[in-house]
Amino acid sequence: MAGPVPVPGPAEEASGADTRREFAVLLGEFRRTAVLVPLDASGSLWSADHNGVRWICAFSDEQALAGFARAQGDVDREWTYRTILGARLLDVMVPLLPGPAGVALDAGSTDGMLFPPVAGIVPDAVA
Repeated sequence: MAGPVPVPGPAEEASGADTRREFAVLLGEFRRTAVLVPLDASGSLWSADHNGVRWICAFSDEQALAGFARAQGDVDREWTYRTILGARLLDVMVPLLPGPAGVALDAGSTDGMLFPPVAGIVPDAVA
């Protein structure tokens, strides 16, 4: 038999509101920033499937992209990339992908950030 469902108190609710505000600031900053998106062998934006979600991999700068290349064990090849505004990735590119999709910023780093396929991040039609 399941126990009682915990009800968040004022401290937890305030903490949750703070977290949502912080994420909203980060999302706004991402939308206004040009990021680097590597191209795969076919010239498409580099993406990866994880748990049923297609993630476009974007990087805040060349150093973050180089770290990703090292983690992939692929530092010897030239990594071609496009510079794309975060808003364009979320509003235009994500809806073009089949199924649920989002953006992984600085994938593989401790400072990475996910922008998942949920309302308020990507267009409602693909959330």
